[in-house]
Amino acid sequence: MPERIELSATVGQSEAGERLDQAAARLFPDYSRARLQGWIKAGELRVDGEQRRPRDRVAAGEVLTVAAEQAEAVSWAPQAIALDIIHEDEHIIVIDKPAGLVVHPAAGHGDGTLVNALLAHAPGMASLPRGGIVHRLDKDTSGLLVAAKTLPAHRSLVEQLQARSVGREYLALCFGALTGGGTVDAPIGRHPRQRKKMAVVNHGGKTAVTHYRIAERFRHYTLLRVKLETGRTHQIRVHLAHRHHPLVGDPVYGGRLRLPAGASETLIEALRGFRRQALHARALELLHPATGEAMAFECPLAADFADLLAVLRREDPAKARKGA
Repeated sequence: MPERIELSATVGQSEAGERLDQAAARLFPDYSRARLQGWIKAGELRVDGEQRRPRDRVAAGEVLTVAAEQAEAVSWAPQAIALDIIHEDEHIIVIDKPAGLVVHPAAGHGDGTLVNALLAHAPGMASLPRGGIVHRLDKDTSGLLVAAKTLPAHRSLVEQLQARSVGREYLALCFGALTGGGTVDAPIGRHPRQRKKMAVVNHGGKTAVTHYRIAERFRHYTLLRVKLETGRTHQIRVHLAHRHHPLVGDPVYGGRLRLPAGASETLIEALRGFRRQALHARALELLHPATGEAMAFECPLAADFADLLAVLRREDPAKARKGA
C-alpha cells in the first residue's frame, strides 16, 4: 500500500502574501514544487480546510494541511511491448493504441505502458518531455495517438494542440436514443467530492468543448462521431454523462450496467462482456512538424467494439417491430 502523507504548517509573517504554491514550498521543503502544485490542484493540500488554487495568496495564521498518498515508484525504462504503428518517420510516430494499455508510467501503473514500449522502439525519445507524449488516451480507450521523436517535433505538436488545430474524431457508443447532434460547452474540473473523477463544474474548471453528431441509431443506444475542440481529462466521458447519455461500459461515469427492457440474452451477454468505455479514437489530423504537410490518419474500430456493434445491429435495431 502507498505511504500516507499527512502534514500541517501555519503560515507565518514571512510567507504572508505569497502564492499558495510558493508558501507551501517554503513550509514543506522536503517536497518539490511540482509535487505540491499537484496536491493543491487535487485538493490534497488545503488552506484552513478549503481547496484553493496554486496562485491564490495566503495570509498569516492560515493553516496548510496535506493529506495525500506517496506516489509509487515508476519506471521510464524501455520494455519490449508490441506496437501497432500506423505511421512513422524521423519526426513523429502514430500508434493505434489497444484498450487496456496505459499511456505513460504513473502511480498504479509503474511500467508496461506505451511510453515504455516507445523507448524500446526508439531510444532517442527518452530525452524528450514525457517520452515524446503530447496527448493521451485513457487506459481503456482505443485508437490513434501521435508522439514526437524530436524536440522540434514535440514543440510543434504541443503548439498545434494548444491552438486547437489538431483534428481528433472518436466513435462513442452511448446510452439512449439521441435525435440529433450537438455541442457540449461546459468547463471541466476535479469532482468536488470524488477526487479521482472529473466533472462539469461551476467554478475553477477549464474550458471544454465537445462536438458530436449521430453516426448510427439503435433502439436504446446511439453511436456518435465526436470531435474535440479541447482535450481535457475524460472530456468525452464527462460531457456525455453530463447530458445523461453516458458511454456504454464506462465504469466511472456510467454507473451500474443498464439493461434495456426486453433485451435478448445475446444482447445482455454482449453488454455484460464489454468491460470498458465504448470509445475509440478513429481519426487524427495534424500538420507535419517538419514539412508543414497536412496529414490525416484513420484506424479501424477495435475488435471488441466492432463485435458489440454487430450484436446491436441484430438485437437492438432502430426500427424495432411494433409491440416488440
